[in-house]
Amino acid sequence: QVQVTESGGGLVQAGGSLRLSCSVSGSDFSINAMAWYRQAPGKQRDWLATVTSGGSTNYADFVKGRFTISRDNAKNTVYLQMNSLKPEDTAVYYCNLLYIKYLTHYNSWGQGTQVTVSS
Repeated sequence: QVQVTESGGGLVQAGGSLRLSCSVSGSDFSINAMAWYRQAPGKQRDWLATVTSGGSTNYADFVKGRFTISRDNAKNTVYLQMNSLKPEDTAVYYCNLLYIKYLTHYNSWGQGTQVTVSS
């Protein structure tokens, strides 16, 4: 079974930074892409950024220039560096994994990590 685990959330003041981590464990699988999403209370889950197996990255317009997604292939870990945080960035942040196992495509989510930005 492939598991996705986020960490690194917490409380930070506006203007501060946080780095989220998402680690993937399991066996006999290959990663297609990993992405970060977030969901604020009462709102839909929004896509933030994606990094593909080839290292290509894409960002939602509202995080460009502030958030950076990166990946450590050796550790099967993806990071989200968040700078210049604003109170409206407060949300639960989720990691999403697209992977292939035994020729079948899967989509898996982590449990989420809370980020709270105080004004």
